[in-house]
Amino acid sequence: MQMFPSMVMIASTLCPLFGVMIGQDQLGDNHWFTLAFIIVFYWLITLLNLKFDMAKIGGAIGIWLGVYLPMGLMFILGLAAFLKRGLDPHSMLGAFSLHGTISSLTDTKSLQYVSAVAFIFTGISTTGVYAPRLKKVTHDFPLGLLLALTVVVLLNLVNAFLIANVIPAGSDQLDNIAEPVIRYCQVLGWPSWLAQVFSLLAFLGVALQLSTWVTGPSQMMAEVAKDGLLPAKWHFYRHDAIGVAQNVVITQAVLASLFALLYALPNINSVFLMLVNTAVFIYCTVYGIIGLAFIRVRYLLPNQERPFRVGKTGNGGAWAVTGLLMVGILMIALTTLISTDRLSAVFMLLITLLLFATPLIIEHFKRPAWLTDAQADLQNGGN
Repeated sequence: MQMFPSMVMIASTLCPLFGVMIGQDQLGDNHWFTLAFIIVFYWLITLLNLKFDMAKIGGAIGIWLGVYLPMGLMFILGLAAFLKRGLDPHSMLGAFSLHGTISSLTDTKSLQYVSAVAFIFTGISTTGVYAPRLKKVTHDFPLGLLLALTVVVLLNLVNAFLIANVIPAGSDQLDNIAEPVIRYCQVLGWPSWLAQVFSLLAFLGVALQLSTWVTGPSQMMAEVAKDGLLPAKWHFYRHDAIGVAQNVVITQAVLASLFALLYALPNINSVFLMLVNTAVFIYCTVYGIIGLAFIRVRYLLPNQERPFRVGKTGNGGAWAVTGLLMVGILMIALTTLISTDRLSAVFMLLITLLLFATPLIIEHFKRPAWLTDAQADLQNGGN
């Protein structure tokens, strides 16, 4: 559920990248082009995933071309630009001051980005699906997770510093990944085609990420439907040879198209932030439920063997971790609401409530026939 606004937000970054690729940078500022591009491209990705195994086609080569190379190029150009020009007092970074290193709670302009920063780390917990592949899972998985988290924090801090130092104050484009690279090239006096190459590579990376987001949830929903947790008449349990559930991905595309209609509003930055904030609000709800379930299971199954137990004895460690989680969720929610205009706040709350309530409503009306009908259809070749 939380992925619908996320999908549209991710897809919106493709528009300015495409504009830079073809030498038409102004396309990234056109909200109607952004709206049309998101809908057309998302449906294209959906149809391709119904016909081909896009995850297999992308593979390791796609990750290198679409993620590692553009990330490395951005970092190298940013570092070179910083070494050449130094700190720019007229940039978003501004002149250095000690008190400026700590955000002010009264500065709503900076607070509006809290949820966007939090979004960077949402989903890192899903790497747990790969834990069974490790030989020494209790040792290697926590270590790997800590290492990944450290790398993500450092990369984002360094890149944020370099980018903020080159973007003039008040002229940022939140959905334009290529903007910093364009300005790096201007500072260095290097050819603009470097920005076009970066845009092509980043476009590939975003498209591959979006493709995995299209198929990933469908496989999960198919399993949920097989267990009789969704109405059998939806046929969400039916899937092809590579595990893609057609009805699920089509439903996703329809809902993503509805969210994309927000780009009919003229301010692209505001819509982008609204989508990010909405996604984070929904994620906060999900993580909050996980935290409560964590505590509940501790008391329901006190003697259960736990390879990744929090705290050696008792439940004090579990309560401490859950408490920190809840404080973090509350801080993100409050700062987002404080820094957001009333209309956007109402929209975020309504969408969060709707997507939160939908599974509960389905669960309330669950019928035993959903499971028996799904199993009967699958036995008769309905896949």
